[in-house]
Amino acid sequence: MEFVQSIWEHDQEYMALIKDLIQNEELLKLDTITHHHYTTRLTHSLFVSYVSYRLAKRFNLNVRAVARAGLLHDFFHEGREEIAAMEQGSHNCVHPKIAVENAAKITPLTDLERDIILKHMFLCSKVGMPRYKESMIVTCVDKYCAISEVSKPLREKTRIKVSDWIAKVRLVHA
Repeated sequence: MEFVQSIWEHDQEYMALIKDLIQNEELLKLDTITHHHYTTRLTHSLFVSYVSYRLAKRFNLNVRAVARAGLLHDFFHEGREEIAAMEQGSHNCVHPKIAVENAAKITPLTDLERDIILKHMFLCSKVGMPRYKESMIVTCVDKYCAISEVSKPLREKTRIKVSDWIAKVRLVHA
């Protein structure tokens, strides 16, 4: 799924919050990694970051922490096989820890940002419950974005197949 770059790119307040991060070469490498089958890890992270930012803004929460941690929540370069080879636990348990370590290398993290990144997979891991509303927003948005990224192309393929089938049925019965 293509997340429309012009939407977030033209939001000056949002861009000001992530400007230093979006210029980081290590973070930009995420654009070369396929994520959720149909997108890249960077596009997914921007999608999560921007939607979370918009919600945090609406609910008068910490937009800076949400935008930045949302962008960094999947900041890891390893694939599932490499994470499994580490023998530190499942992908769902390990990748948030790697992401927070990588994030801390490129920017100082607040406790809130750490919680957002570490706990974004709390439903599938043993990291404990998020401590902040901002963490819950990024967690929920991450799941929404993942489902959207996977289901939209599948819905489109299904729509095309059904349309083709209907066209064939019409030809047979014409």
